[in-house]
Amino acid sequence: MAMLKLFGIVVFCGVLSRSQEVLSGLSCAVSPGAMQHVLSEAILHKGLLQKHMHGLMFPNIMSEGGLLTSPTSITGLHLVKVRLPRLLVELLPGVGVRMTIIAKLELGGNCLVGLVSELIGILANVNITVTIKCMNFQSSTFQVVIEDCLCVLGAIKTKLLSGLLSLSINEIVLRQLTATLPSLLCPVVDIVVNLANIEVLRTLNAVFPIGTAGTIHYRLANLPFTSGRFLGFDLDGAVKHVGGSIIPHDSSPSALPPLLDHLLLLVLRPGFLNAALSFLMQLVPQTFTCPPETFSGASLLQEAILALAPAECPVCRETDLLSIKLTLSGNPLILLEENKATVKLLVMIHVLVNPLDGPVVSLVLLKADLGLNADVSIVGGRLVLRLSLG
Repeated sequence: MAMLKLFGIVVFCGVLSRSQEVLSGLSCAVSPGAMQHVLSEAILHKGLLQKHMHGLMFPNIMSEGGLLTSPTSITGLHLVKVRLPRLLVELLPGVGVRMTIIAKLELGGNCLVGLVSELIGILANVNITVTIKCMNFQSSTFQVVIEDCLCVLGAIKTKLLSGLLSLSINEIVLRQLTATLPSLLCPVVDIVVNLANIEVLRTLNAVFPIGTAGTIHYRLANLPFTSGRFLGFDLDGAVKHVGGSIIPHDSSPSALPPLLDHLLLLVLRPGFLNAALSFLMQLVPQTFTCPPETFSGASLLQEAILALAPAECPVCRETDLLSIKLTLSGNPLILLEENKATVKLLVMIHVLVNPLDGPVVSLVLLKADLGLNADVSIVGGRLVLRLSLG
């Protein structure tokens, strides 16, 4: 279990065990709260919505007046500011995402009542609700389609520079904005959602260098799928050497475990981890020199050397240096069990004697399976496996 960053948020990371019949690759399940955080960051906090709304052209508002009212015209109406925008997300099982943007629009313009012209300010509460569907999956990307855009105008407040305001102007503004705002705001939301989708896809399709030896390429494997509790993504990863050759692994999908109370559950399957480990753990041969004084029982060491020494060993004394050379033989394998991870390494163990006054003597060559306990953690934003002898 670990913490990880994905979509720009801190998420919960887990590794599935063999008892859950895991195959390979990656999967993640995003809670409504996580999607709300992601979309709020992309659409509101980065100013995407405000930027595209400021280019809106509002039609003039005209009224011919009546027996008791003067003709009224409001021209040059423009957006001054988007106040206190909020975003809510609801997951629709098998459909997609329902997103609601709640905001106060501050508008400004010129108002002509009869022969008197002055500045006018309008503050309008607006709720924009859209249904977002994912479609047309191809080459690890998909399109988002906006359906059922509903724009509801709430309470409005109007204010003239002189402070004088008739009820008729309020009624005119409410009626005209109710008729025109949906056709203005829904296309803007469509543009903004598609731009936000590009930002999300960048986190689902990314290439990360592994030193100078190669890369790991994460990409989306299928269209996202929704339930009432989470939005799921089936991911896959390709582990590539610098020359372009890929370490193969099974990419079949598997079911996700319960999301519980976490923002996002990321599942790394054994097949993908084994491919990554085979790429990362290309160990060069390691030689360890062990002088006799490092051992508490020098006589035992001498007896072991004499027992292992071939007949042609001219002299094997307890003062000689003992060297142990480890060489990786075959690819590492990670075994996942409940609350436990083990890395299996096939190694060659070469035991050598280094006499102080003679050539190196080879005593024995062993093939061994090493079982290393794996401690999973996050350090500096990276998933880290700390290995120790079991």
